[in-house]
Amino acid sequence: MSQKIVDKVSEYLTSNIPIKLISQGAEAVVFTTNVHPYLPKDQIGDDSDVQYIIKYRPPKEYRHPDIDKSLTKHRTLSETRILAKLYQIKDIHVPKIIASDVFNGCIWLEFLGEELPNNAGFSNLKHFLWMYNKDGANAYDPIVLRTLYEVGRQVGLLHWNDYCHGDLTTSNIVLVRDIHNENSWQPHLIDFGLGSISSMVEDKGVDLYVLERAILSTHSAYAERYNKAIIEGFSSVYKNEGEAGLKKLNELLNRFEEVRLRGRKRSMIG
Repeated sequence: MSQKIVDKVSEYLTSNIPIKLISQGAEAVVFTTNVHPYLPKDQIGDDSDVQYIIKYRPPKEYRHPDIDKSLTKHRTLSETRILAKLYQIKDIHVPKIIASDVFNGCIWLEFLGEELPNNAGFSNLKHFLWMYNKDGANAYDPIVLRTLYEVGRQVGLLHWNDYCHGDLTTSNIVLVRDIHNENSWQPHLIDFGLGSISSMVEDKGVDLYVLERAILSTHSAYAERYNKAIIEGFSSVYKNEGEAGLKKLNELLNRFEEVRLRGRKRSMIG
């Protein structure tokens, strides 16, 4: 991580807002902070455990400055709008937008998730599955299969409402523990930097394929059953919509299979 980027973010946020780097991707860097962008502490309480996410798109020096500013503004605005719309759709779980500065490529978000037991890592889907299939004994625990079913439902709701994620990996699905049942986890979809509004079955098929490949690459021994649970949850959303839903589901799953076949051919050819 370039110290230059951290210094730039710190300068932009001012010294009143402490930040901690938690991840870096090709497009953005992500920090946590315990300071709300607008509200003073006496309005949000003195809970030191309260955290917020700051997602920042740093300037790309290989791009012309004017082009870079235009792309940063466009992508930050697009992600902000998608998250704001999805947050209002019943039963879809995404982080709440707190603030957005599209000109500086910065989004302030609700913090979701927690540290898993026994130092298993943060509660994204990847670490959660690793925690349960570490020794293979609990790989098909009912909690795991139920959680994967709920992951499928979230993706199904996303697609039914004609949104696509664009980077649907197990790292971009955060699990939040049910406050009423510690053995129940609610999946939340995060990082819509490549998200889009789309009714195209191709885009939705690619979303499913990316998630399938992500599980296959990190949990290969159990991937078949895991992906089956996801598709079961996904399909339930469409089946609940009657004949129209079934028709769309069949079209989507057929296209998903076509995307799969193309992916296998590319893997074989190299």
